[in-house]
Amino acid sequence: MPRLTLSRKIFLALAALLIVLLLSFVGFSIVALQRGLGAYVAEIEIRRMDWLSQLLLKHYVANGDWKKLQDNEDAWHRLQMGQMALVVDGATTPDERRLPPWYERRAPDNGSAPPELPPAASPSPTSSLSPSPQVDLLPRRFGMPPPPWFFPDPRGAPDSIYRRLAVLDAQGALVVGATLDQATAARLPIRRGRSVVGYLALAPVQGLESEADRAFLAQQSGVIALTGLCGLAFALALSWLLARRWFQPIDALTQAAQDVARGRLSTRVAVHGSDELALLGKTFNDMAQRLDTAEASRRAWLADAAHELRTPLAAMRAEIEALQDGVRTFDERTALRMHRQVIRLGQLVDDLRSSMREPQSDLLKAPVYPLSLLKEALDHTRDRFAQRGIAVERHALDRVAASAKPVIDGDAHRLHQVFMNLLENTLAYTDAGGELRIDATVEGAWSGNCLKLQFDDSAPGVTEDELPRLFDRLFRSEASRSRALGGSGLGLSICRATVEAHGGTIEAAASPLGGLRMTITLPLAAST
Repeated sequence: MPRLTLSRKIFLALAALLIVLLLSFVGFSIVALQRGLGAYVAEIEIRRMDWLSQLLLKHYVANGDWKKLQDNEDAWHRLQMGQMALVVDGATTPDERRLPPWYERRAPDNGSAPPELPPAASPSPTSSLSPSPQVDLLPRRFGMPPPPWFFPDPRGAPDSIYRRLAVLDAQGALVVGATLDQATAARLPIRRGRSVVGYLALAPVQGLESEADRAFLAQQSGVIALTGLCGLAFALALSWLLARRWFQPIDALTQAAQDVARGRLSTRVAVHGSDELALLGKTFNDMAQRLDTAEASRRAWLADAAHELRTPLAAMRAEIEALQDGVRTFDERTALRMHRQVIRLGQLVDDLRSSMREPQSDLLKAPVYPLSLLKEALDHTRDRFAQRGIAVERHALDRVAASAKPVIDGDAHRLHQVFMNLLENTLAYTDAGGELRIDATVEGAWSGNCLKLQFDDSAPGVTEDELPRLFDRLFRSEASRSRALGGSGLGLSICRATVEAHGGTIEAAASPLGGLRMTITLPLAAST
């Protein structure tokens, strides 16, 4: 069984939704066709019975109301057969004079007599008021009226239209005819001038009465079903293409994540567009780039750490082998050299441990005066600065310490280590006769209530592309650092970890004095 991927799940969900919609559409369409077909046919049939509405209007005009038609159902039957003269006051010719003059048949304007009809088609004396021949009075499906011995009355046919026909007055009340549902019946108004005097109403066909009706309904239902199937096929094909296009980046991202999990950190995904999937692809590429960089840094750090550890170990091994071979005798100078190598090795191990541990793990926070710690570190290294001939400018530091005395929540020992590392960095890499300028400012509420410290030393400096890497573990600038003068290359890394553990930041930039500028920002305590 194939695996149900996200794109396949979406496609199956869309397919199920489309199938349900198709079945609903086809079902409702067929039901609506079945219910609406009778009403539609009734509208067509009632429009074709305008001749009967004219006869009813003549009857209304001749009698003044519908009472005579309502009381005499036989008159209604004769009207259906087109026998108008028989229902107007006894069917005598003088009674026809009761009709208005505009109902009389007029001769042509040129005075010529109307053409004579053949004997078979000559109208009876009582049919001069009939507007159409007898064939139009019957349901159109019969063509000619049936002979009397076959169907004495066309209204007796099972599908006769007269079984569904009725006359209503102007208020919609039944005058004569079949009892019908006026809400669904088709109406043909009977107008006298501009007023409506009644309605000729026809009830729709109930059910399918003939093979032709059933064939028509089956044909239309087939067309509806075929249209729905074609629409479904098109919608499914379109949804499949869209699902593949929309989820193709996700599939590629999944494959790329699996490659990264196998160690192929150089894997990247193609990013197209600017939607959420494109943003996800960019984020993945950034993550993979960071992992690749971190892995490269880890390998370089391991190589550098091994190299740093190997240097004192090699020196100690050489001293011991010289003693074993009798090349050297164990004296005070040999013991001092070996002791220095052990001290250097121990310091390197301590720095490695400090750079690798989590800064928050052993941080003991308490109210601390950072400027006092910095002044203590300067006092501790004063003689060494003097020996190197490096002038220390600290007037701004003394002025702020005397007036503001800012307090932070931090670890005094760790902050003192940060300041000592920065000062050691200046002592190790600044040329003799140089300068160190320390500036301190307390920024107010607009800047977040923080203490800002700047350390500017003189040449040599650091190139622009090396500035971002100064805080990497064991990184050394080739232009200014060497193992003969510098430390282990972990001091700035420890500084960054400690400052960030206190909620601050540390940044490196070029100094106006020609060397390096270190900027530390520490948040002040809430009580300050």
